[in-house]
Amino acid sequence: MNPLIHTTDFNQTPFIAIWEVTQACDLACVHCRASAQPDRHPLELSTQEGKRLIDEIAAMKTPVFVLTGGDPLKRPDLFELIQHAQTVGARVSLTPSATPLLTREMVVRLQQAGLARLAVSLDGACAATHDAFRGLSGSFARTLDAIRWANEIGLPVQINTTFSRRNIAEIDAIVALLESLKITLWSVFFLVPTGRGKLADLLDADEFEAIFAKLYQLSQTASFDIKTTEAQHYRRYALQQRTGERKAGAGMNPAAEKIADSIGRAPRGLNDGKGFVFISHTGEVYPSGFLPLRAGNVRRQSLASIYRDSPLFQSLRDTSRLEGKCGACEFKEICGGSRSRAFALTGSPLAEEPCCSYIPRGYVPTKHIRARPQELHVLQGA
Repeated sequence: MNPLIHTTDFNQTPFIAIWEVTQACDLACVHCRASAQPDRHPLELSTQEGKRLIDEIAAMKTPVFVLTGGDPLKRPDLFELIQHAQTVGARVSLTPSATPLLTREMVVRLQQAGLARLAVSLDGACAATHDAFRGLSGSFARTLDAIRWANEIGLPVQINTTFSRRNIAEIDAIVALLESLKITLWSVFFLVPTGRGKLADLLDADEFEAIFAKLYQLSQTASFDIKTTEAQHYRRYALQQRTGERKAGAGMNPAAEKIADSIGRAPRGLNDGKGFVFISHTGEVYPSGFLPLRAGNVRRQSLASIYRDSPLFQSLRDTSRLEGKCGACEFKEICGGSRSRAFALTGSPLAEEPCCSYIPRGYVPTKHIRARPQELHVLQGA
């Protein structure tokens, strides 16, 4: 495991850096935060600018570095960028789209270039659900093919699943499918209504808790790790469960041996802008790909100075500034709620998590005037 997992100072270094190398993509996913389009943007970071960015990320000793999109496979210099990252000591994960560009040969070339982990999306237990989610027939079959191709050459695989009203009914079937696959990590995304993501598809707080229960139970026996994205309050749920088990005198169920690779798991407290940084295809720096508040641009400033010194990032790392029940919560240092979802539904990145059912001890809610749902902030072109 990566030795930097438990030593990263979030005030100085992001634990996860995600670079959106392009917004070009041949899919039309119903939840796409980037509202991706088929063609590349003329102002994308160039190869040399990308290499300088990679150098900065390596110099910051960021444990997890992800190349995403759009579809990264739409960039002709992708192999050169991965090779450069390996040369300077940055471990790279990649999130390609399951289109005809993703072939067995492509998977092999990615590993040869130095890719450390392949992350593919699986948003349904069957082709009908997944392909409708992704807007392309055949995407489900190609995703399963890519997993098999990666397994054949020993390339670790991560599965990303975004839950919303469109696929929540299939959660048990999705889990059963995952348990039949050889994967390292299941990253469970919870919808943020931004980009093409719709407010009507957002699950409510009780539904979040029901998914948390399933994830926690699965974590006791699964051969792969489980993490959540934009559901920071799963950490609160898991801690409550472990505390309850200890009080009851029951030990945790012995977890199955996990499939290991060299990319570490995120520590507690990770949040948008707090151990997490997102760089857009044009160099704009955000606390998250789901939080459309710009803090600077790597063409004009160093990534380190933006991450460490921008007022936006500093405010997001200061839990004393959290509002509502998040500010009063005894779990705020390990959780903090989704800053992206708070912004999408209220207009304030410091507002309380809208999809959390937990009421902090002694908390008395106060009324706040917030943006109406039809005034949702949408991340376009970032």
